[in-house]
Amino acid sequence: MSDHASATAPNAPTRSTNRAFSVFAGLLLVAGVLTAIAVGMWLPDTSPDVDRLWTTGPLLVIGFLLAEQLAINVDVRSGVAWTISFTEIPLVLGLLVAPFEIVLAAHVVAGVGTLLGRRVLDRAVYNAGLMFMEISVAFAVAEWIKRLLGSEGPFWAGAFVGTIAVPLLASVLGLTALRIMGKGMRVAPSLRLVLQTLVVALLNTSAGLAGYEIADKAPWGGLLIGLVFLGITAIYLAYSGLLREQRDLEALSEVSLRVARSGRHATGPRGTAPEDGEGSENDEWQLIAERIREQLNANRVVLRLRTDPQAPMRTLVAGEPLSPGMRRDDPRVLREDAMLQLPGNSVRYYRIVDAGEEVSEALTRRDAQEALVVPLRGATQLLGAVEVHDRLSRWRGFGKADIQLLRTLASHLSTAVDNRRLLARLRHDAYHDPLTGLLNRPGFREAANEPMREADTAVVVRIDLDVLSTVSDALGQAWGNRMVVAAGRRLRDELGPEVPLARLEGGAFAALMLDRQAERIQEIAERLRAALSVPYPVDRLTVEAGAVVGWATTADCEVDEPDPDALLQRADVAVRATSENEPLRQYAPSMGQIFLRRFQLVTQFRSAVENGQISVHYQPKVALPSRQVVGAEALVRWKHPEFGRVDPDEFVPAVEATGLIDVLTDFVMDKALARVRRWIDRGLRMSIAVNLSVRTLADEEFPDRVAAALKRHDVPPELLTFELTESGVMADPERALPVLRRLHAMGVVLAVDDFGTGYSSLAYLRQLPVDEVKIDKSFVLGMGTDLGDMAVVRSIVELGHSLGLIVVAEGVEDDAARDQLVGMGCDVAQGYLISRPLSEDRFEAWLRARTVQVRGARDETVLTLVH
Repeated sequence: MSDHASATAPNAPTRSTNRAFSVFAGLLLVAGVLTAIAVGMWLPDTSPDVDRLWTTGPLLVIGFLLAEQLAINVDVRSGVAWTISFTEIPLVLGLLVAPFEIVLAAHVVAGVGTLLGRRVLDRAVYNAGLMFMEISVAFAVAEWIKRLLGSEGPFWAGAFVGTIAVPLLASVLGLTALRIMGKGMRVAPSLRLVLQTLVVALLNTSAGLAGYEIADKAPWGGLLIGLVFLGITAIYLAYSGLLREQRDLEALSEVSLRVARSGRHATGPRGTAPEDGEGSENDEWQLIAERIREQLNANRVVLRLRTDPQAPMRTLVAGEPLSPGMRRDDPRVLREDAMLQLPGNSVRYYRIVDAGEEVSEALTRRDAQEALVVPLRGATQLLGAVEVHDRLSRWRGFGKADIQLLRTLASHLSTAVDNRRLLARLRHDAYHDPLTGLLNRPGFREAANEPMREADTAVVVRIDLDVLSTVSDALGQAWGNRMVVAAGRRLRDELGPEVPLARLEGGAFAALMLDRQAERIQEIAERLRAALSVPYPVDRLTVEAGAVVGWATTADCEVDEPDPDALLQRADVAVRATSENEPLRQYAPSMGQIFLRRFQLVTQFRSAVENGQISVHYQPKVALPSRQVVGAEALVRWKHPEFGRVDPDEFVPAVEATGLIDVLTDFVMDKALARVRRWIDRGLRMSIAVNLSVRTLADEEFPDRVAAALKRHDVPPELLTFELTESGVMADPERALPVLRRLHAMGVVLAVDDFGTGYSSLAYLRQLPVDEVKIDKSFVLGMGTDLGDMAVVRSIVELGHSLGLIVVAEGVEDDAARDQLVGMGCDVAQGYLISRPLSEDRFEAWLRARTVQVRGARDETVLTLVH
């Protein structure tokens, strides 16, 4: 066997590299021809036996052809193989038995014919020049050794040395070609390869000489050599098969590894990876195509695939370039091309010599004589296809082993690509909001993390869309979703595609501004708010909406490397600090203290109830004009061990927002009913009023809890009053009305608090099952100075009486207001003129000090306020 360089084009050759190699190949061919002419003239003129020439010539051609066909290709560089063959055996025999011209012709015919049969036209010039040079050098060295040794040396010495010189020459020229193509090897590996070449050449040359001697001298020696040759061939074929299987397994392993590696180039949210991420992934798939081409020893491999369901199909080519029309990254190529009609998962083998008209045209467009085509199928759809064009190493084209390997490779690729698509979908869903397609909170964190660390200034903006819950409740969730989608589009149009934008939840959005954008944050915030405040067309309606914007900058963080979550939290605090008059707010450290306190109050509320920090105060209500104490309003108070007295206006909304309002309502109701029970035990019939939250009115189980509490304390339902704000009922009347009707049916008294401040009082007052109305204290306090307020109070009293309701005035702080209310016919008064809210003990003391017991109309004990 011999080793010689089989040079091929690099994976991505430059024009200068191709030009240099072509020039080198041309020079080598010229030098080889000139050397052959010179050697032919220098060698002694012999008169060969014509009959023997007709026998020797074809046998040498056959020998060289067999040596080429039984070659083993060993990869030494990507795109370059070192071919191990039996070339030395026919060469040494030719040096012994045939003249120079016959051996040269046989070698060139066999070698160039093999290359043409394989369609390796790009190497034909180089290898033809190499063949001329090899035979010329072999005969020149053999003749020189023969003349040097004379008749005293062995007859085979010249042939032996001449044959050994050929692979050494081929190695030097092959390494030179590699260097010119930019695939040069280092000195140590080059010397090692040349040494291995020499060892194999010695073995082959010795085997050829020994076979010649045996065949020439021993009886039946030719038959013996034939049997040995058949044995060696069988061993070679077995070894070649094992080597092919090993290389196939290595190729499968490498392809699978590269597919997995390509999946690591896109680990973040789509659209937020660095620009070179896609390029790196393409590089990996290009290397996969190159590896398939090398393993199948093909002229070209075309890989068409869609690895990401969000991206178009890509076409990658390894080897000889395709025409531009065949590189369309268009899925229609798979549907329109005759070679790509791919039912099932089998490998299709097309040859131009026996193909139909459509397939023949498709092969012609590819400039290919034969092709293997196999689809890449996932669980539900076609993912792409692999095309392999023109086998280089055999005349017979692609064999069963090639088809089996390609089928296995396609199976691995299909599974890998399908998994990639699934992972891409899962990754996309994990980082994106399914409604708007924008980033979600984790996606925003991933997209903002790296840019925030690299930027000098970063700002996280939070934008909240108002009235969304109202639209969803009134028109349905679908219409609310349409508003969210429209709002997301408006924000994306304002910010542009490069700004990370996320939908956090509901109608809340977040965006990241960097450097120059961050410097114009006030302007951008105003623009975003204006964009979201444009009316939304909903079916045939037009919904008016508003927005509030809060933001926080990296300068607001106390740490050196702020993270998106920290800025998001601060931007959220800024949004909560906005108001109707100030819809744009930047985070300030003082805001953090306010919301930290609110957070502490919420988290400590349950323990405060259990530890007795929460108590109930009572403010008496007095009938007009009799001054009889008819009951009291239960008001909650919190004495915090750290913050002192906490105003209900501070902690009640926070408790309500966190879903703990039921705990507070049940606690106050239980304390109030216990107080009423003690009054009943003393013979007093006075009622207690408890305030209800909006959330409580939507709780269908609340009437059951009220009934259980009344039964537990044995209190008549008419002694329990629930006060509800008009705006609270109007927020969700469809859900509140069933709860109110059940409470009214139980006999519980219902009162509308803060009456007169709502927007639909007259319309809904007739529908609500209420027994009382409470005039808002703002009107009562203004009666003495504002005739308009007096007119409102008078109108409410008259309206309430016309509907058969008891009218209660709160905020009575002076005698004049009380006398005016008496003159208007108001039923009940409540306010500082009578008493401030008092703790349970102080309220009992007030009753003892400020009231007297008298016998009522129904022969019952009542308390009357004394002057």
